[in-house]
Amino acid sequence: MGKHILWILISIFLHPVAVVLMLVNLYGRPDLNTSQKIIWTVVGLVWGIGPTLYVLVGGGALW
Repeated sequence: MGKHILWILISIFLHPVAVVLMLVNLYGRPDLNTSQKIIWTVVGLVWGIGPTLYVLVGGGALW
């Protein structure tokens, strides 16, 4: 039970940081058009998996 609570607390604090870093990287990329950036923004807002998908599938980085 304690591990689950710790996991939830970590995700609450680290997900917003990961989303901000993802958005900074995303909007600085000249190789994506506007519609791709909008789609990645929507996907990135999905709690828990958005930034991970951006790094693994979208060729992005969080820093």
